Amino acid sequence: MQLTGAEIVIECLKEQGVDTVFGYPGGAILNVYDALYKHSGEIRHILTSHEQGASHAADGYARATGKVGVCFATSGPGATNLVTGIATAYMDSIPIVAITCNVGVSLLGKDSFQEIDITGITMPITKHNFIVKDITKLADTIRKAFEIARSGRPGPVLIDIPKDITATKTNYECAKIEPYFPDTSNISESEVETAVAMIKKAKRPYIFVGGGAVLSDSSDELMEFVNKVDAPVTDSLMGKGAFPGTDHRYTGMLGMHGTKASNYGVSSCDLLIVIGARFSDRVTGNTKTFAKKAKILQFDVDPAEMNKNVMITAGVVGDIKEVLKKINAKLEPQSHTEWVEMVEGYKKDYPLKYHPEGLSGPFVVEEIYKQSKGDAVIVTEVGQHQMWTAQYYKYTKARTLLTSGGLGTMGYGLGASIGAKVGCPEKTVVNIAGDGCFRMNMNEIATAVRHQIPIIEVVINNHVLGMVRQWQNLFYEQRYSATILNDGVDFVKLAEAMGAVGIRATTREEFKEAFAKALTLQRPVLIDCQIDCDDKVWPMVAPGAAISDVFDEEDLKQKK
Repeated sequence: MQLTGAEIVIECLKEQGVDTVFGYPGGAILNVYDALYKHSGEIRHILTSHEQGASHAADGYARATGKVGVCFATSGPGATNLVTGIATAYMDSIPIVAITCNVGVSLLGKDSFQEIDITGITMPITKHNFIVKDITKLADTIRKAFEIARSGRPGPVLIDIPKDITATKTNYECAKIEPYFPDTSNISESEVETAVAMIKKAKRPYIFVGGGAVLSDSSDELMEFVNKVDAPVTDSLMGKGAFPGTDHRYTGMLGMHGTKASNYGVSSCDLLIVIGARFSDRVTGNTKTFAKKAKILQFDVDPAEMNKNVMITAGVVGDIKEVLKKINAKLEPQSHTEWVEMVEGYKKDYPLKYHPEGLSGPFVVEEIYKQSKGDAVIVTEVGQHQMWTAQYYKYTKARTLLTSGGLGTMGYGLGASIGAKVGCPEKTVVNIAGDGCFRMNMNEIATAVRHQIPIIEVVINNHVLGMVRQWQNLFYEQRYSATILNDGVDFVKLAEAMGAVGIRATTREEFKEAFAKALTLQRPVLIDCQIDCDDKVWPMVAPGAAISDVFDEEDLKQKK
């Protein structure tokens, strides 16, 4: 049948099972929006307040559901407003398809109104991108984009379509899209055998879980693997929930704001098994001293991650779920009772702790955990609140912590929480934000109200840029340059002005009551939590130091 390019876009989205699109219209993409209007009963469109919000919402939807997230934007500034969201998804390997429209083919390269080379701009931050100048190639390009986004190491793909292509007609044939299954043919049996031999030989193994374990949905295989290896488990920020934080072998996060137990344990192990993690500098600290007593065994779908930041002893390339299946089939149960007990001792000696009085970030996170019974989807922005959320909420399932790990995007969480709630309407979705982050994309509260999306926005409000201030306090002799946010902005009134419920909490009791109320309202709610400006995230590793040099508030006092 003959369809316009715009109609083909919508039909291809339906082929892929897309039920929601996040976006913002404009002149160049009008034809696509007109076609979408005719299919509004099949594909829901969430009109965000800003294109960046749309890209973060598509990202949050993808992280929470495991599906490909989709966002729309028009040419010029509409397209460039997606860039931060696309880069965020790229750094964390999140599958999204961004569809932008451009000026007509005859106007390309002529500095036309709202023309921008968005494929050129996004080339370094996409898995692949396309500009479609031939209507006959449009359908196959869209299908290819989804395949690329979800296969192997996932990531964002952008398709740019000139406006005249969206208006031109061509023959369209519906295609049946087969479910995606990871390729297992590239997993080397010799690499698997080497891995099994190294595990059998180890006396003090430690398992480090990253975001790859979440993306491959390998929690069951990971649990079997941990049971067989009999080793303590740590994770990265992106790996939260792949292995349950309530398990007795779990020792907390690794790295700059990881637990002393994990940092000391990894520094003492003789085999570090790295599952879907990329050795970020925030994890390793000084790479020359990182796990220096250990052989390192790495499992990852992307061979480019092998020997990139840290030199490894051996590795297995392949989808994490499939790699673990193969290793589990060959590995007999091991026993490391003495080693596990030694690390248990670290946990008892160095527990996470915070000041017992007053309202604080850790208290807020623990209270959210208690009242949500550990069953919420937690989203964060970036900063101190993000680290407290990683430390004090116990994640038992994958895809329940959504946060910007690689790019560290302030303003990510509110849009992402909207996407998560749309994708998982049965779940309680809470975005934990700092006041600095909230200011960046606070306009998306209006989006949540407009579409009746009942998210809970918890703002940890210390009237400063908390994490930057913490560094200024510890490493810059308390020169608080451009980090103080003491002004007259009232977040409660602001939330109310946008149609949401606003509640202020200044004490522990007030927060308990506010959050309990928020859980019952089924409306967008903002809770403004007033905390001290000098609360810090403990423990901490100084930039460039060894993770074994981790310190906390008590250690600082002893030094003085």
